[in-house]
Amino acid sequence: MKLLNIKNTQKTSKTQSKYFNFTLSFALITSIPLLTVGLFNVIIDPYHAYDSPILLGINQEKPKKEHNDRLFKALDIIRKKPEIIILGSSRTKQGINPENPVFNNDKSVYNLAINGPNTYEVRRYLEHAIYNNKDLKLVVLGIDFFMFNKTLANQPSFSESRLNKSHIDITDLLNTTVSLDTLDSSIKTIKASKATELTDINQVKNYGKNGFFPNRNIYDGKTKAKFDGSIKLYFELHSDYQFSEAYFQEFEKIVNLCKENNLELKVFISPSHSTDNEAISVTQQGKVLEDWKRKMVQFTPVWDFSGYNSITTEKIADKMHNYSDNSHYTPSIGDLILNRIFNQKTDSIPDDFGVLITPENIESHLAKIRKNREVWAKNNPDQIELVNKIYSQVLEQKMSESKKIKE
Repeated sequence: MKLLNIKNTQKTSKTQSKYFNFTLSFALITSIPLLTVGLFNVIIDPYHAYDSPILLGINQEKPKKEHNDRLFKALDIIRKKPEIIILGSSRTKQGINPENPVFNNDKSVYNLAINGPNTYEVRRYLEHAIYNNKDLKLVVLGIDFFMFNKTLANQPSFSESRLNKSHIDITDLLNTTVSLDTLDSSIKTIKASKATELTDINQVKNYGKNGFFPNRNIYDGKTKAKFDGSIKLYFELHSDYQFSEAYFQEFEKIVNLCKENNLELKVFISPSHSTDNEAISVTQQGKVLEDWKRKMVQFTPVWDFSGYNSITTEKIADKMHNYSDNSHYTPSIGDLILNRIFNQKTDSIPDDFGVLITPENIESHLAKIRKNREVWAKNNPDQIELVNKIYSQVLEQKMSESKKIKE
């Protein structure tokens, strides 16, 4: 009986050993392709998640990088630990150069602005920067009216789990290594890099360095068409604008975070083109815009570059100096903003560009904008007609879509 038990035990042991060996072999065989794809994606690094070395003709052009800014910028903050950060939307992301001399080149500066955020997202990225560098000294924040729209939810690419960490999140790790989407982005990176036909590594412009993404097609002769598109986009996203008290409270939290952490805070309102102001007026939100500015200055002084001034009223043309579309200003205008805020090279700045608004001067400032708008409207009926025409088209499109849904 004992001999039979021993034989059964040996048989079971051999079976378990075979099963274990099979499982181990299967795991090794299936993991090799995953490891290969993962290593390939890390080397190509299409989203700049790993700051991998630039290989000429292989990965210097990263067409998918800019639209993954919430990912790679969170990781850049962990790596770089900048002493100065620039926050805001794509207007700030494209317009404010972290290498501007006003920041003093002895300090590390990073443009942490992201595409289409609300103020909650901005606040979370500020907290992430504070978490990763207790020596953070200065915050420059570009704010926009649309960032306070109640209907503007967190963007799909926003992730809580990657913030307030000093390492890459496990989900981001998997998505940037063994993901087939990342593999596709890596292939597109290689194709784009080969197409540039560069012969010297020094020719690589490193687009997006320190988080800065100036528009690369400012002078392509298509600015007028881009104006139509960006005005239309504003109406599509914000024609039913509702001011969010919660998003205003997020702005208040940003101000308080800076105070609590002894950070100098510079806030400015982006100088979108005057047609952007007109789009706000057409949607009956002009009064809300004024009240928004009144609320801002209750908590901190704000530099206002918006409205109707010599920069924002540039004539719409196929090639423009100040704008790439009606929403985004060029880096040269960004330099004027920084010079005004930091009181540098003031003789190069138009006198009417940039006013520091406070509770003491807010009413006179708003009255002046109204007066300037009257002059602008009288001299630019074609631009008013353009804004109204696009608004009518968007409303008609929305009514048509609504009718189809009901049917």
